[in-house]
Amino acid sequence: MALEANKVVSISYTLKDENGELLDEATKEQPFAFISGQNQILPKLEEKISGMVIGSQQKVKLSPDQGYGEYREEAVRNVKKTDFPENVDLQEGQRFMADVGEGQQRPFFIKTISGEDVTIDFNHPLAGATLEFDIKLVDIRDATDEELMHGHVHGPGGHQH
Repeated sequence: MALEANKVVSISYTLKDENGELLDEATKEQPFAFISGQNQILPKLEEKISGMVIGSQQKVKLSPDQGYGEYREEAVRNVKKTDFPENVDLQEGQRFMADVGEGQQRPFFIKTISGEDVTIDFNHPLAGATLEFDIKLVDIRDATDEELMHGHVHGPGGHQH
């Protein structure tokens, strides 16, 4: 049975890379919650969750093209420290948003810093990775009108106002 849109779906999970390294997790006590049909999680992952029943568990393996895409070298740029605000203490791994014009922004992170040179990466940090999820479906409920209006889940596993 397919998952209807506009449901709050709560899951616990572990996320590992192809080498078995733990990348992220959400516990049953502190689940991750999203609104179905709103493109809030990876589409292939939501598709797999769609066929689950509450309390069930499954492993889901996503190739890079089903996850965050292939790693693209052309998305890596070299810039100078002076391209950043002078009051910012730059650190490798730090995330920023770049204004790309017409009111749009793109996230990037600092890959390396060498003297005055900064290598920035517009790839998602998990681009090129095969992702291995171990998911347990904790709960499904109707999203409230307020959650739908705000575009995110309120309460446990979601945003706290």
